[in-house]
Amino acid sequence: MYTRIDHLVIAATDIDRGLAYAKQTLGVDLPPGGVHPKMGTHNHLMRLGEALFLEVMAINPDGAAPETPRWYGLDDPSVRARLDRESGFLAWVVNTDDIDALMQRAALSMGRAETLSRGNLRWQFSLPCDGRLLAGGLIPYAIEWEAEEHPAGRMADLGCRLAGMALYHPYPEWLVSVLDSMGAAELVEVHGVGANEVPYMTARITTPFGVRELTSRRR
Repeated sequence: MYTRIDHLVIAATDIDRGLAYAKQTLGVDLPPGGVHPKMGTHNHLMRLGEALFLEVMAINPDGAAPETPRWYGLDDPSVRARLDRESGFLAWVVNTDDIDALMQRAALSMGRAETLSRGNLRWQFSLPCDGRLLAGGLIPYAIEWEAEEHPAGRMADLGCRLAGMALYHPYPEWLVSVLDSMGAAELVEVHGVGANEVPYMTARITTPFGVRELTSRRR
């Protein structure tokens, strides 16, 4: 089983606000991706590497309400209030070739592997039954693509690349232990913060305009 960073998720209350945040932060305009019928969401996408991408996601106002809670906590009132204040870096996802094994080894419940789709793409995704945001977004979700080639290769290349990720938590040892159980501890830097500080994460992105930073830190 391997574990790699697959994609980063910027979320917003509506897609235009999310795109405006990406434009302001990274200086680029992400082109449309598609819709996720089972989750009631839609997205815009761009490459961040050979098998890595950035996603701007929001609830699809033209889609039917899903039968189950949406992913990334998008139906959670606290997450919705957070995104209503400001769009931002909400979650990250790791890629694996054996999602069942990864979820069994994980030291934190990740729900169950669900089959999801967007257009002709299909994948297995670790989805908690309540759709919750895992550890406030610091613990990644898992994905296993049902395709021979990673879909990032067909996404727009706007000259942006992921340079590194860092997670900040009052209990860094706990966070490292959970990431290690998923094979993801070496994918990011983990730092401690004060006991009363809110955990957050950052991603350094090289862009045509220099190095920019996505952050989940609340202002």
